[in-house]
Amino acid sequence: MNATTQNDRAALQGTVVNFQINGRDVEGHAHETLIEIAKREGIEIPHLCYKEGMGTAGNCRSCMVEIDGERVLAPSCCRHPSNGMKVTTDSERAVSAQKMVLELLLSDIPETEYTRHNEVDQWAKKLAVGKPRFAARHQPKQDASHAAITVNLDACIQCTRCVRACRDEQVNDVIGLAFRGDHAKIVFDMDDPMGNSTCVGCGECVQACPTGALMPAREVALTVPDKKVDSVCPYCGVGCQLTYNIKDNKIMYVEGRDGPANHERLCVKGRYGFDYAHHPHRLTKPLIRRADAPKRGDFTMDPDRVMDVFREATWEEALAFAGDTLAQIRDQHGKKSLAGFGSAKGSNEEAYLFQKLVRTGFGSNNVDHCTRLCHASSVAALLEGIGSGAVSNPVMDVMKAEVVIIIGANPTVNHPVAATWIKNAMKNGTKLIVCDPRRSELARTAHRYLQFKPDTDVALLNAMMHVIVSEGLVDQHFIASRTIGFEELERNVAGYSPELMAPICGVDADTIRYVARLYATSKASMILWGMGISQHIHGTDNARCLIALALMTGQIGRPGTGLHPLRGQNNVQGASDAGLIPMMFPDYQHVTDPAVQERFAKAWNLAPGVLDDKPGLTVVEIMHAIKEGKIRGMYIMGENPAMSDPDANHAREALAALDHLVVQDIFLTETAYLADVILPASAFPEKTGSFTNTDRLVQMGRQAIDPPGDAKQDLWIIQQIATRLGLDWSYNHVSEVFDEMRHTMPSIGGITWERLEREHAVTYPCLNEGDPGDPVVFTDTFPRESGRARFVPADIIPADERPDDEYPMVLITGRQLEHWHTGSMTRRTAVLDAIEPDPVALVHPLDLAAMKGKPGDVVTIESRRGKVTLYARADDSSPRGAIFVPFCYYEAAINKLTNSALDPFGKIPEFKYCAIRVALGGQVAAQGSYGGGQALEAMTQQ
Repeated sequence: MNATTQNDRAALQGTVVNFQINGRDVEGHAHETLIEIAKREGIEIPHLCYKEGMGTAGNCRSCMVEIDGERVLAPSCCRHPSNGMKVTTDSERAVSAQKMVLELLLSDIPETEYTRHNEVDQWAKKLAVGKPRFAARHQPKQDASHAAITVNLDACIQCTRCVRACRDEQVNDVIGLAFRGDHAKIVFDMDDPMGNSTCVGCGECVQACPTGALMPAREVALTVPDKKVDSVCPYCGVGCQLTYNIKDNKIMYVEGRDGPANHERLCVKGRYGFDYAHHPHRLTKPLIRRADAPKRGDFTMDPDRVMDVFREATWEEALAFAGDTLAQIRDQHGKKSLAGFGSAKGSNEEAYLFQKLVRTGFGSNNVDHCTRLCHASSVAALLEGIGSGAVSNPVMDVMKAEVVIIIGANPTVNHPVAATWIKNAMKNGTKLIVCDPRRSELARTAHRYLQFKPDTDVALLNAMMHVIVSEGLVDQHFIASRTIGFEELERNVAGYSPELMAPICGVDADTIRYVARLYATSKASMILWGMGISQHIHGTDNARCLIALALMTGQIGRPGTGLHPLRGQNNVQGASDAGLIPMMFPDYQHVTDPAVQERFAKAWNLAPGVLDDKPGLTVVEIMHAIKEGKIRGMYIMGENPAMSDPDANHAREALAALDHLVVQDIFLTETAYLADVILPASAFPEKTGSFTNTDRLVQMGRQAIDPPGDAKQDLWIIQQIATRLGLDWSYNHVSEVFDEMRHTMPSIGGITWERLEREHAVTYPCLNEGDPGDPVVFTDTFPRESGRARFVPADIIPADERPDDEYPMVLITGRQLEHWHTGSMTRRTAVLDAIEPDPVALVHPLDLAAMKGKPGDVVTIESRRGKVTLYARADDSSPRGAIFVPFCYYEAAINKLTNSALDPFGKIPEFKYCAIRVALGGQVAAQGSYGGGQALEAMTQQ
């Protein structure tokens, strides 16, 4: 819906009108359409171009109704009521017109498998429209060029629902309606085959299409499911709700559901990234390393020869070996000799039990997970300055903001559905400011794009604060009543004028001043950021600057304002809330606080003084401790540090040096290959549990299918390990774990399991049962001891490793739209791996030309820690001298190159900046561990 239409409807909001439909007195609002009111009154009107939630088009004319006193029929989908109006939906004239439209459309739709469930047939049946009397038009050929979507334009009725889904909802601007008269047709970009277009595979057009003209490839959507199961997406932190369609214990296809974060929208991963659960590489039996296997440091991984390295075992044998050996190490070498990595891919209940096991079974706080590699510095700064590590406002608040700043994030790739709301907000007049060294897709339509030099975040942000302070744009009342420390920050930013910082950050002074004024003076400004902010040795300082910007201008605590670090994994927020971090018990209660220790000892039936009162080691610190002989055993659930850790060769060497490594996972990951015992676990759609998205929304994920073979539920496995460590646990259902959580975590104290099952989603903080939850927080006070937020100044600190003559370029790592995290799931998903099958480096075209290379050439990238070889893709999104590489490719594991230098506060590695050199040539490693193209072929044959 365009901005004008929305504004017109908003102006009519609340205006009540009284009129008649089919002789019945009804009441509606002037901004509503006749078809909306009729539906609410239980009156069916045929419709095809109309779809609830979309802007109206009025071009199919199947919803025509008769209005008393008017000469012509009116389309009910775009006609509004007025007082005294008399509408008839079922008059002879109206029904005759409706039937004629349906008959004409029927004549053009072939009777094939892919039109079996089309809406034209459904309405024709309801209105008793028989076989059409008219000849069919020319039938276009099928377009099967896209891996995810098949185009059958012979079934197209030009309702334009796909156009509106693509342009107005997802704002991808791929689908259009071209040509005139009987030559008119749906086109992709400049009438390209869909597979050659800029389509991102979100499938919103498929979900919108009423006829089968656009449908999932391989015709899986033609399957009639045995059951439908409502759940949530297993990928990024947006937390889209979806429905699995199941037949014979297999997920056939996925549909978007009307959840608070997505309202039926999905991205390519959410819609097509489900078949990893059925991949032949799934672990189905416990495995124990063979006595004659190669030593663990030999990393020639081949899952087809897994039995040369491991042997199958019974669950009893595997659990005894795993748990008893961990207990022996603890008893022989002390409680600090063990560590555990939990997972942000698992449920809240799994995260809670895992950290409880480490703290009570191992006896230390050596527990961490991937938040250490994502937003640890953001959380450190937020806890320090605000008193809470959670977001202040939901993503959807961009629709209420006048100005939105996105810095160090690429939502169209990492949070695609969230990006659609940002694009919708721009269409409605919100001014978007994109600040990033890399030019993202959002920069194309942003109000301003600030391409600052990599590693100069603090210089840019301090310059903005200098403008706000020096020009008197601060909110003096907010600062005086709700903050402390402003005077120190004011003195600090005095030396950071835009004129001085412009040569450092690469953004001209006038632009810095304009953006600073715009942010400070708008009625509602919001900041969203990603790992481009956090993954630096000065990541905490970067986040401190963003917090200070919001505080000095009072842009927090109201709808459309605030601070939102976009969470990368589906449950990284929930896993952190549940205590899967080494310095905090659940709900960010510090392990050093005696009152907190006493509270958890009582809740967990422990004697006083049993719980460790010192912070544990973080992810990278644990790897160093292994090499130093301090950590001897590890239990890793669902994490893949052999791929995700910086300086991955060092991480692999550390894991190989352990006396005992237990890995619980669904695939033979790069980490599992180094294990002594592997426990086959449940994939996301095989379990029930709660998950917390980036908006602090606790949602219910439901089991849709059964685990394969002898694979077990993760909660069951954790409890079995706990038993062998001497813990007496007896949880019979996941709800019992959740109930224990809410009684130790005040923020979710008001959320019961029954309420989650009933409502599907509840926002925290929700302190008391029946509370609605608070989407916007910090409205009156901040959760610090004083109730006031704190300004923390920051100065420029250079990256740990700068380019030089030997390593003259910069490496930036991140994610790809089609793949996620270390690729263990998405690269085993047929559609996703078919779209992006090969490891690529995004190189500026001029840099590639300077090397005398061309797109598709093989290049070798080398840092002081390692080298990888992969294919070059010409891409000008990164500035010259910087190369971007996704970290999801096993055969080109880019984290072999990244720097393990840590931010001193968040203990997060500097993934976003290290010095490299690049040369043409080399040999790309075989794709042996995944074989995604073969998976697509196998699915096609099914």
